[in-house]
Amino acid sequence: MKTTENILIIDLEATCWDNRPPRGQESEIIEIGVCIMNAKTGKISKNEGILIKPQYSKVSPFCTELTTLTQSLLDNEGIMLDDAFDILRAEYDSEELTWASYGNYDLNMLKDQARRFYTDYPMGDDHINVKTLFGELHPTVRKSVGMQRALNELGFKLDGTHHRGVDDARNIAKILHWCLKNY
Repeated sequence: MKTTENILIIDLEATCWDNRPPRGQESEIIEIGVCIMNAKTGKISKNEGILIKPQYSKVSPFCTELTTLTQSLLDNEGIMLDDAFDILRAEYDSEELTWASYGNYDLNMLKDQARRFYTDYPMGDDHINVKTLFGELHPTVRKSVGMQRALNELGFKLDGTHHRGVDDARNIAKILHWCLKNY
């Protein structure tokens, strides 16, 4: 597995519904949780949640209950997706660093949203699927499990609010660091 000295951890939150999306709406990124983790030490730096104003959907009550993000918050503090991608490039060196996410959802969603919004994909080619890696390396689990279960299996506490990208990025970093030490 090729890694850079620092690894960029990404966790996305997107508009969601407890059923199908309402007519004319579709899932889109509303938060990019991000942090940088030193591959050797596991030390985390530059942790933030970049809030994004959705263009083709509204935050449902279900989504707010899951993520704590509200339409009002995103209307007031969210930025456009292409501006968020610019932040990833400028402040996180996203095109140069190996990056990681828990599963392939984030990888696929970033590619899909870049196409949907006619903006350049902001990430490099070297991606680590932490969910798969954890399943391969853990001595007893040996399958894909959710992030919270992986933390529990390792005896790690869930920091912050689950389903907030800013917090989940840090939690994923803890799992990834364990994986790198045991690879």
